[in-house]
This record gives sequence, structure tokens and C-alpha cells, in this order.
Amino acid sequence: MNKHLLIAPILFLAVTAGSPARLNAQENHPKDHDRGFHFVPGTLVVSRSVYEGKASTVTIGETLPLGCQGGLIGLTVNVPTTTGGTTPVTVPCGVATDNGEYPNLFDIHNVWNNANSDGSFGVTSPIFLDDITTDGWKLGTLPIPTDQIVTSFSSKSELALNRSVDGRSITFMGYVGGVGCGGSTVSPTAPNLLDVSASNTPGVCDPTNPVITTFSSDPVVPAAYYRGVAEVDADGRLDVTPGNAYSGDNGRAAIKGGNGLYYMVGNDNSGNLSKKQIPITQAGIDLVNATGAELLYPGQTPSLPPNIDMIGRLQFGSDKPGKDTNFRGLTIFNNTLYITKGSGGNGINTVYQAGTAGTLPTGSAADLATVPLTILPGFPNTTASTNTSFPFGIWFADANTLYVCDEGDGTLVSPPVNGNVADAQSLATAGLQKWSLINGTWVLQYVLQDGLNIGVPYSIDGYPSSINPATGGCRNIAGRHNYDGTVTIFAITSTISANGDTGADPNKLVKVTDRLSDTSLPSGDSYLGHFFTIRSAKAGEVLRGVALAPEGSDHGFGW
Repeated sequence: MNKHLLIAPILFLAVTAGSPARLNAQENHPKDHDRGFHFVPGTLVVSRSVYEGKASTVTIGETLPLGCQGGLIGLTVNVPTTTGGTTPVTVPCGVATDNGEYPNLFDIHNVWNNANSDGSFGVTSPIFLDDITTDGWKLGTLPIPTDQIVTSFSSKSELALNRSVDGRSITFMGYVGGVGCGGSTVSPTAPNLLDVSASNTPGVCDPTNPVITTFSSDPVVPAAYYRGVAEVDADGRLDVTPGNAYSGDNGRAAIKGGNGLYYMVGNDNSGNLSKKQIPITQAGIDLVNATGAELLYPGQTPSLPPNIDMIGRLQFGSDKPGKDTNFRGLTIFNNTLYITKGSGGNGINTVYQAGTAGTLPTGSAADLATVPLTILPGFPNTTASTNTSFPFGIWFADANTLYVCDEGDGTLVSPPVNGNVADAQSLATAGLQKWSLINGTWVLQYVLQDGLNIGVPYSIDGYPSSINPATGGCRNIAGRHNYDGTVTIFAITSTISANGDTGADPNKLVKVTDRLSDTSLPSGDSYLGHFFTIRSAKAGEVLRGVALAPEGSDHGFGW
């Protein structure tokens, strides 16, 4: 299931040589490839989503997830065991407490209040790739067709962007409709579907997952969704490769290695199998072997268990199987795969190396299962880290310098303390951490926070002040070297708020410049070490990923 198409731009602004301030709108010519969309060399790409739901998207009082049969008490499902018996599992449902309206100034409705009743709650939305200058000027927007792949609007860990090792494309992950579990109909790929981010994948069907369908129908039509990798080249050509990993949760990020293969991270299993039931049921075994770090071959037919290519395994103590690999960020540096874990109550929140240095993991599913996942020396290495460390995006400036975005713990302090809603943990460690490799051990040098205004609420036009967000830290990042020994890092912010789902908060794109050789916080310079906001999401928007623009076509001037 490989889809290849050329997407026309919404808008492209050409840069006139010798006059960077002059921006001219270019007409949309979808049939004229030479005048079609392309990313300008030297710019940034930011992934963005826009909420398109309306009041009728959710009906107050309806069962959530849609098709769930158990009510608040729960329906007992007898799940087959590997020994020929069954084990009972209770599958409870929620009830919609609000309609589908985005928070606004005209009434008190807030669609994200439904997350308090439905732990799987989410609404699909379209994906846009904005081509912007490094100072935040928008040059053009590439809309991703919503019948090809979509995102879940409030899923804050989705839509990371990564430029391929060869620099010629960028990748991200989303949802692609497949045949629902127990059904025969291909699920729609579209905006305004409910709970897709917690749905089963077509090849890994968990009977204890409460997400039966994602749209209203009578009778209920089962729905399931592949977690697909989308690759976009410098000219806006899109390829989507679906996969069966991350059933019941989401794929977060993907990167194309120098070997031409996709490497992914994510999480799975939003079902109701207990720790004891997972290893004795085929559904549980399939789930724990289709999560964490994954390998995907571009254009392949989605693999089925036991041939889903999960990289490595982790199990600490009595943790729930499969949850210690709840990975969020990744990068490839010097042909080595690095991944981060920064959420969940299981495992160790830290930075891992996958496999041996200088060799990207490849091989059969059995080969990949044996790949070691090793904590980088000096990074957190105990389970206490789930309360103190929240790494997300990472960028190697060189072999001895690693920048890590820490998104903070997300705790809202209410009432605010001197106007600040962040707790002590976020104020101490959230932001952009600089680590240096010294005598074989990574050492935290300092945390860049100045200008992020962590914990200070900000306002958004047309948005209720009662849920104004504050920056909590940062998530996905991209970096570049400058000519004077400094580096500039671009980051997507995380948020803290009273919203029903903070993943739906309008957030920001920021940048900071740091002197690579510094071992202490910059001082005496109003520019070095200070974050500047270069793009802000509007009400109804979220920003997710950032990457350097792909190159590979000769289209004249860069930026």
C-alpha cells in the first residue's frame, strides 16, 4: 500500500534576489510541475494542524469511544489464552460530557472536556507543512491530502518532522484507514473522526480496546488505522507507507536513514489487558512486540505479527510489558540510532542508543529483537527519572555535544505562585539542555530557559482566558551550525494549562543561539542563550514538528 502523489501548494512566496524583504505571491499551478511547490533551501519546515470540528462532531451524552458496548461499568470480554482457555477482561466506556466545539468566547463548550470521561479521546485533523524562514516568515504551505493521512489534533507527541540523512526529504507519522477488526470495510481517512489515535491497527487487533469505531453508523462498522510514515521531498511529492505497529496508541516520529529505511518511535496498547494477562494472550504478545522503536521498509505491504520489525526490548522490574519502550523522539547521528523516552510511569526516562555505534539496526524481526537498547552514560538510569526527566527531541551538534529538549512534567500549579503556574521540577530542568561528552560520560552543562517564560500564561486572540496556556518546556527540535562557532536550535514548545487536554493548547515555535564551546550559561549578551518566539499558533491551531527544509532540486535562491 504505497501512495505517491504531487501536492499543489496553498501559497508560495518567491524571494527576489538582492531584496529579501520583497515577497511576491505565486499563483497555484497544480498541473505545472516547474511552477509547483518546492521548499526553499535553507529554510525551516513546521508541521501544523487545524481543528475542523464543530458542535455536531460530538453529541453530548453519547457513548465514547463510539461503538463501545460496556457502559461505565464495563463489558466482560473473554480473551483467548495461549494455552487454549480464556481470561476475562472488563472493557469500560465513557460518556460525552461536551459537544464538538473548540474553546471560544461565545459559549462555555470545550470539546477537550471529553478527555476527562474518555481516556482515548481525540479528533482527527488535517496536516499542513509550512515553509518558513529562520526568522519565522511564512513562504508557503503544503497541505497534506486528508484522504491520504491525518493526525489527531490534541496528540501532542505526534507529527515530529525529521530530515532524512541524505537531506532530500522529511518524514512524519499519521493515520491511514484500513479494514476494521472483524469487519470488511476500509475505514475512512478524514478529519473529524473520533479516537483514531487509540484505535487498533488492522493487523494487531486487541479485543479489549474500547475503540470499536471512529464514526457514527447503524449498525456499527468496525474501524482500524495503520500508523503510516509519510515522506515528502523538496518538490512536495508525498509517499505514504502504512504499518501495523503502535496499535492502540500513536506513532510519534520517523526518520529515513542513510540505508533508505524508515526508523520510527511510538507507543501502543490502550486496551485493558492487565500485566499478568499480556504474556498469556496472543493479543498481548502481539502488542508488546509491535511498539517502541521500529523499522519500516518504504513501500512495503504492512507486516503482520510475528514479523513486525520492532527494534530491541526493555523490561524493568514488574512494569507492564511493552510500556518501558514508550519512546517519543529519535535522531540518527554518525549512522547510529538514538531514541528518547520521556513520558509514562513505567521504565526509565532518558536517552538510549539502539544497537552498536556506527551501524543502523537491520535484519529480520528476530534479529531486530536482539538489538541492545543502551542508556547513554551519564544520562538518568533509574526509574525515579519518570518524575524528574522528560526528554523529547534531541540534536547532536557534534560527537561531543548533545542538545535535549525537556518538555517538563506538565503539572499545573493552582493558584499561581507570583503569576507562575509551573512547578519546581519544570522550573529547574525544563527547556533546552546542553550535554557534553567528557571522558566517556555525558555531563549536563546547563539548561537554556531565558525567554521561554516557563509557567507564565499567555493570551491568544479569540481564546478563553480561563484556559490560557503557559510554556512548559520544549518538544521537537532542529539545529544548524553558524559561521561564528555558535549553533541555533529551533524548538516547538510544550504547554501547561487548565484545558481538558493540554495537547490542544496553541503553542509556539522558538529559537535560541548558543556558543558551542560554552560550558556555562551565556552572560552579558542579550542574544546568546535567549529564546525568541518566531511563530505562534492561533486559536484552533497546534504546532508539532520542525526540521530543516529538504533539498535536492535546483530552484534558485535559498534563504
